[in-house]
Amino acid sequence: MLWSLVGVVLAAAGVAGVVIRQNTYDIREERVTLRHAGHSLDGVLATPKDRRGPYGLVVFVHGDGAIDATHDGFYRPLWESLAAAGYASLSLSKPGVGGSSGNWLDQSMDDRADETVAAIAWAHRRPDVDSRRIGLWGASQAGWVLPKVAARVPDVHFLIAVSPAVNWRQQGRYNLLAQLREDGASARQTAAALRRRDTTLRLLRRDAPYSAYRDAVDDSPGSPRMTADRWRFVKKNYTADATADLRAVRDTRVLLVLAGHDVNVDVADTEAAYRKLLPARLLRIEHYPDATHSLVRHDVEKSELELTLTAVVAPRALFAGGFLAGQRQFVEQADAGTDKGGRT
Repeated sequence: MLWSLVGVVLAAAGVAGVVIRQNTYDIREERVTLRHAGHSLDGVLATPKDRRGPYGLVVFVHGDGAIDATHDGFYRPLWESLAAAGYASLSLSKPGVGGSSGNWLDQSMDDRADETVAAIAWAHRRPDVDSRRIGLWGASQAGWVLPKVAARVPDVHFLIAVSPAVNWRQQGRYNLLAQLREDGASARQTAAALRRRDTTLRLLRRDAPYSAYRDAVDDSPGSPRMTADRWRFVKKNYTADATADLRAVRDTRVLLVLAGHDVNVDVADTEAAYRKLLPARLLRIEHYPDATHSLVRHDVEKSELELTLTAVVAPRALFAGGFLAGQRQFVEQADAGTDKGGRT
């Protein structure tokens, strides 16, 4: 009995050791604070552990939702891969999340771009940051932010756009239909969902108050719930379209990352737009057929239990094969194509 108990304890200790090792990263994390638009933004600056600056820097731009600086730890494997290429990473908690003041649902995409420009300006004042090598990384909703920033800040070194959309309304319709198919919705349920969407768009075009949305849509059977804050956020942003801003990006390298199991974004539409609007010499596209919208492995994400266990025991294994290495290789190649003036 005693030896059985010892065996259980040792096995538990072994598992604990594995978990600790898997959640230890070759980076240093520094808590930082930025002031912008009357708000205090809490963030993390992750730097390479065994290198000395000045480092290149990747500024992270979040997708939709209440996301803190580390994205609940999800970003750390990415920061480690970028650190291996000699890059630091800067990520801020959204307004109203973590230690940041404000409310992220008050922001338009232009507001988010202003915030990112402020983060770049903050980085320029850091002696441990190489201001010639500041790039942007953004996922999903950040696809409406990254091109705005690159059009306004011409010396941005590169953009990494992960699962971005181009047109908000087209993306919304695609996501609705893809999710209905995945859920096995009937033709009648699909038709009802499309009618609710058409009603919502009519209300948005009329600049209707939340009460009108709630009365017309939110109380109908099968309708997703939406708060007043979320309604205000959608009103600010539902006309977002990245076309003009992408067309204005002229001297910045762009990595477009697309997933094979993306029910949020029509990747074929996104790829066609990026190919049409950006110079071919600056655009690189990577496809990950086994990945979901967040670049997590599809076989992992489809099981809630497996997703949770992988996140705890082997967080690097969450991502599609080759994705983390691809991020590192892209920034290394961007540096290799840089002349002494820091331009590509």
